[in-house]
Amino acid sequence: MKFFYTVFFFLLVSISSRAQNIKVFSELTKEPIFGVAIYNVDKSESVFTNFRGEADLSKFSDTEIIYFKHLSHILKKITKLQLGKSNRVYLSSNTQGLEEIVISASKFEQNKRDIPQKIVSVSSASVQFSNPQTSADLLENTGKVFIQKSQLGGGSPMIRGFSTNRLLITVDGVRMNNAIFRGGNLQNVIAIDPFSVQNTEVTLGSGSVIYGSDAIGGVMSFYTQKPKLSYSDTLLFKSNIIARYASASDEKTGHFDFNLGYKKWAFVTNGSYTSFGDLKMGKNGPDDYLRPEYVLVSNTGDAIIENNDPRVQKSSGYDQLNIMQKVRYEPYKNLSFDLGLYYTRTSNIPRYDRLIRYRNNVLRSAEWNYGPQKWFMSNLQVTKLSSNSNLHDQIKVTLAYQNFQESRLDRDFQSTIRNVRDEAVDAYSFNLDLEKTLSSKTEFFYGLEYVYNKVMSQGKEEDISNNTSLSSVSRYPNGASWQSAAVYSSIKYKPNTQFVFQSGLRFNHIVSKADFRENNAFLNLPFQSSKNEAGALTGTAGIRWSPNRTIQWKFNASSAFRAPNIDDIGKVFDSEPGSVVVPNESLRPEYAYGGELGIKLDFNRKFILDMSTYYTYLDNALVRRDYNLNGNTEIVYDGELSNVQAIQNASKAWIYGFEIGLKAAITNHIDLTSQYSIIGGTEEDDGIEVPIRHVAPNFGNTHLVWTSKGLKLDMFANYNSELSFNQLAPSEVEKDYIYALDTNGNPYSPSWYTFNFRAQCKISNSATVTASLENITDQRYKTYSSGIAAAGRNLIVSLKYSL
Repeated sequence: MKFFYTVFFFLLVSISSRAQNIKVFSELTKEPIFGVAIYNVDKSESVFTNFRGEADLSKFSDTEIIYFKHLSHILKKITKLQLGKSNRVYLSSNTQGLEEIVISASKFEQNKRDIPQKIVSVSSASVQFSNPQTSADLLENTGKVFIQKSQLGGGSPMIRGFSTNRLLITVDGVRMNNAIFRGGNLQNVIAIDPFSVQNTEVTLGSGSVIYGSDAIGGVMSFYTQKPKLSYSDTLLFKSNIIARYASASDEKTGHFDFNLGYKKWAFVTNGSYTSFGDLKMGKNGPDDYLRPEYVLVSNTGDAIIENNDPRVQKSSGYDQLNIMQKVRYEPYKNLSFDLGLYYTRTSNIPRYDRLIRYRNNVLRSAEWNYGPQKWFMSNLQVTKLSSNSNLHDQIKVTLAYQNFQESRLDRDFQSTIRNVRDEAVDAYSFNLDLEKTLSSKTEFFYGLEYVYNKVMSQGKEEDISNNTSLSSVSRYPNGASWQSAAVYSSIKYKPNTQFVFQSGLRFNHIVSKADFRENNAFLNLPFQSSKNEAGALTGTAGIRWSPNRTIQWKFNASSAFRAPNIDDIGKVFDSEPGSVVVPNESLRPEYAYGGELGIKLDFNRKFILDMSTYYTYLDNALVRRDYNLNGNTEIVYDGELSNVQAIQNASKAWIYGFEIGLKAAITNHIDLTSQYSIIGGTEEDDGIEVPIRHVAPNFGNTHLVWTSKGLKLDMFANYNSELSFNQLAPSEVEKDYIYALDTNGNPYSPSWYTFNFRAQCKISNSATVTASLENITDQRYKTYSSGIAAAGRNLIVSLKYSL
């Protein structure tokens, strides 16, 4: 019997040795890594790690070099002999992005080092650690995107002096921008659930060649969780449950997601619900931001009530629901079908900046809400890789449908009339993207796109005293349409590892149609309908040159455009107290011409300094200016005599800036990172140069991070410079109710800073706790142009449990 056990033992050892089953782990988190590509020199043999990080190396010989490659980790090579008896391989996190892959530059995977433009990447691990409240906060945590908030349910990104409809948002490759994206502040980005985000890429600067209209200042590309297949007969099941609480807004969030993976089919289900209470501001700062009183709406009428705690921003809370379902079918190794269904719904979102306005020393509005904001998208993507076609090596087809619903409800204090305006947009899009390797040094990307938007818009006045309603002027011409057709291409030439040249062209044709007959019953416009057509040719060219391992130069020149949309051509709304914007059919595209120069100094990954400077000239800029309607410069709108304005090609702008970032590895466990952005710019207003509305103050952050095994600590500071009264844009000066007042009684945006601490601890293989104490010194501040004050001292705690 002893002999039998001995033989059996040696057989097991022999089988184990031949099979050489290994596990691949992250050196940083000690967690298994799924999807690591393991291959030999000529790639004749390859395997991938499963969801447990396991792989079988039996097909490799003992002496040949084996490569371990993963997008977020540094390439590792080793032989089976070097592994010895160990069955564990540890990969170092690729924190510098030296071999990081990005998609947004061409819609196909490329090495980030090869892209002449500056792209900021945010991994799922970074999102989980920063634990953002919304996707707007996710962007703000990059330190490269400035966020404005008119209300708690808001978050309008600003990138390099541009904002709103001059920036593009994409979700899984589909443009979110639609025909009613406005020049005012936008909060659509909060419709994207940060818990569903797998990674995010922010392109700083023009992206018009790939994405067309609106991508003047930058592109924010969100990529959500992908269903994971098991590639075997074994079911792959993974699940996460997250609970989070934040003290400043009494936020309560619950989230779940799970993955079911089979050999050829995979499913991901994702759901989140968040309830926000009224946000409490800090203790130390301008008294101008306090909320001393508010309007209480009841069955007996409106009453102004003294606020027991003026730091609590009454009427700012809201709720939000996010649901996502994705399906992946992979019948063959190089062919995949991906279906995504996304749905977001909010409660009424109080427009806080409108609720704090006064008229004749009395609060003006009893109600001012964005009605429930709804977004639905269905997205089907077919991807074929490694084709033998002469036209392409990779092909990607994307079909998408989106439905946007939004509304605005406002009623003056003690008025019985509530103004209601409802909008909906149906958006259809088709993209065909192809990639072809022309030679070992040259890759060619090309494609075509078609987008069609249909706008529905209604307006009414509700009499709350007798529950009756009458039709009134709608915000947009009902039934208006916006469509865009484009062809584009780009080429990448890489003769060696030191030099890369990329260039591209895009031609776009845009047609907008609007019928104003319904609104002419109220406005008496001098036209019944309009048709606006525009063609645009844009291009880009850039180089990346690395003369040695220490220095990397980047230079990029580009042109971009934004075509007038239905918001520009046909909108009717009160832009500010005492002003109303009316339609203008005679609009042309605005164009931007810019350049960027960057240098990156990498001293053995121990110290990295990254600097860039940029300049953009905006021509034929679409801006809001005084106008006349049938010779009248004033009309009555919503019961108030208002100055007439319209969007016009009436301006030029010059925007410039400088960005610097550094990372220093102080020890094997401690990293110091810091970044700072300096932005300036002016625009022409009736021959006079004035500050630009969306040029943010100089801003930055500094992080000191300590990491060891399952524990990560981060002490960090955020800071922002002042914008004086003379540095505010004229449109901002008119909104003095959202600003602090200087010693002369003029509005200005004060400087501010916050000190913060964050910790993440893996308390077991399944449970992770993340806790933050933000704004430790309880500063009272507003980010530039924001109507709502930021959170005061804020404790945020979340628990994640994984199965």
